[in-house]
Amino acid sequence: MSRIGRKPIPITSGVEVKVVDRHVSIKGPLGQLGWELEEGVHVVVENGSVQVERSEDSSTLRALHGLTRAELSNLVEGVTKGFERTLELSGVGYRAQVQGQTLVLNVGFSHPVSVTVPTGVQATVEKQTVISLRGIDKRLVTQVAATIRGIRPPEVYKLKGIKYSGETLIKKAGKAGKK
Repeated sequence: MSRIGRKPIPITSGVEVKVVDRHVSIKGPLGQLGWELEEGVHVVVENGSVQVERSEDSSTLRALHGLTRAELSNLVEGVTKGFERTLELSGVGYRAQVQGQTLVLNVGFSHPVSVTVPTGVQATVEKQTVISLRGIDKRLVTQVAATIRGIRPPEVYKLKGIKYSGETLIKKAGKAGKK
């Protein structure tokens, strides 16, 4: 049995978990999120915790068991604390600014690049080179961060580009001259 799938998810105060047919809805102080259950996986809410169970021991259901438990845990954490991803811009003249729900990046192209931030994610810019993304849905926040990073990923020789905060990059040596 899945080690992750077996762990119960503790429900903190102020969080409501409801299971209706194949849909689990989780409501907390920051908002409400939902998850659709696959066939063969079911959820039991009792004693202040959520337990994920499966009907049989097939390899597909074993994988879905752990996945469902991890996703529900992320939803509970999201509606209580929320998630944040921070991106750093490094390069001469690289900067970012927020205009409403649009993030405008100047990252070495001949034109500024505009990225529309979806609803559910708040983007803020600190010091023109640090972008902070916040939201309650972990999948959405990390996908938006990956999309922004993909505009100008850090290159290996000068390490210019957009990187995650705390990401370790290894600088590659340049071309060696004749000896």
